Amino acid sequence: MARPARTEAGADFYELDQREGQVEILPGRTTTVWGYNGIFPGPTFTARSGRRTVVRVRNMLTVPTAMHLHGGVTPPESDGYPTDLVLPTRCAPGQNRYDATATPPGAHSMDAERMPGDTTTAVRTYDYPLPQRAATLCYHDHRMDFSAPQVWRGLAGMFIVRDEEEDRLPLPGGDRDIPLMLADRSFEADGSFRYPALDPTCTRRPGVEDAYMDGVLGDVQIVNGAPWPELEVSNTRYRLRLLNASNARRYQLRLDTEDGAHPPFVQIGSDGGLLSAPQRLDTLAMAPAERFDVVVDFSRHPVGTRITLVNTAADGRMRQVMRFHTVRAERDDSQVPARLSAFDKLTATRAMPVRSFDFRRTGSDGDERQIWTINGQPFSTSKGWAAPRLGSVERWRFSSDFHHPIHLHLAQFQVVARGNRPPQACDAGRKDTVDVRPYEVVEVLARFDGYRGRYMLHCHNLEHEDMAMMASFEVV
Repeated sequence: MARPARTEAGADFYELDQREGQVEILPGRTTTVWGYNGIFPGPTFTARSGRRTVVRVRNMLTVPTAMHLHGGVTPPESDGYPTDLVLPTRCAPGQNRYDATATPPGAHSMDAERMPGDTTTAVRTYDYPLPQRAATLCYHDHRMDFSAPQVWRGLAGMFIVRDEEEDRLPLPGGDRDIPLMLADRSFEADGSFRYPALDPTCTRRPGVEDAYMDGVLGDVQIVNGAPWPELEVSNTRYRLRLLNASNARRYQLRLDTEDGAHPPFVQIGSDGGLLSAPQRLDTLAMAPAERFDVVVDFSRHPVGTRITLVNTAADGRMRQVMRFHTVRAERDDSQVPARLSAFDKLTATRAMPVRSFDFRRTGSDGDERQIWTINGQPFSTSKGWAAPRLGSVERWRFSSDFHHPIHLHLAQFQVVARGNRPPQACDAGRKDTVDVRPYEVVEVLARFDGYRGRYMLHCHNLEHEDMAMMASFEVV
């Protein structure tokens, strides 16, 4: 748990070091992580809506970083744009940032030019005013070209925002309100991370080996930094804040009991906070970076019951995610009310701007310049694809040739259609990430509240993001 270094009227100030740490993820083996404060996951922040959280980050690694508060309504200078870098406090010459001149021809087509607004510094202060509803957020590295390997090595954590509306609800709280960061990783025999980077030092050539262009999947399931854990619970309701923090893995989550039953999830929140009303779901489909807040009622099962959280989208040992073991009986005063939140529903109008973004692989098979693009173009820091007005709502259409979890910085949106069909149950509530499936068109209404300035949208399959599948927009 992150604790403020100091507190002043209206603001909490934190110190965060990005540094190597030695942790035991696999039993009996030591793994070197690149972690916030040297741990994986990074410390969990708990903040209040409307109260400033100020995080001073010092980079003690050997490579640049850029920290993004995912889901945060954040000023542009604190958003973690991929070229707003935190440089190492000590590094070798040439390691300050990706050097395009050192990249072999065809290895990567993303431009590395800098813009007047880009900044680099050895210590950066991120200022989060948090003018937003209670929600489960996360933070992670967002450095251009190298987000995927640097997140894989540990630069990720959870960030929880609370508010008075949520405080008034009789939902499970305290020890029964549990953040769960789901991720997959692979390891060498000595316990070190295995990742198919073209340049393991993350200093020169970005990208992964050709066989992993679709995204890197691990063979060890990790929850909160532990492989296949078991959590002892009482026979009461629990709130589980689920985050898919994998680079590319998608989950279809289900609860299985030993006698073959499948207890339901009661979803109460999504990326952007509470739903208007709870919904019962038998399974949860989670793309990378999506969050689901759910309540699970363990009182329906006798003490001694073991309930397994499984991923039906995976095979073998990756099918099991974690296990819950009901070990004691306790009093439970929590409830899930029929009404959760009264946020406004967005409505489309004929005068509303409509913008289209097509996410697909560009280049033919065997082409060494094959990359992931938006509207056929690789990412450029000098090109803006949209200029929405502050406070406006626009209709954005996302189309795809593959599984692409699309994330918008700053803006929260409401999914209004999948093809010619209504949104699915997993699309409920306010979102900042939506799973666009192969040859599908997803339409959203996005509200651009908060701040003017440069932001971006991108695929949150991190290997795709590093291979140019990003685009900038300017809120004016």
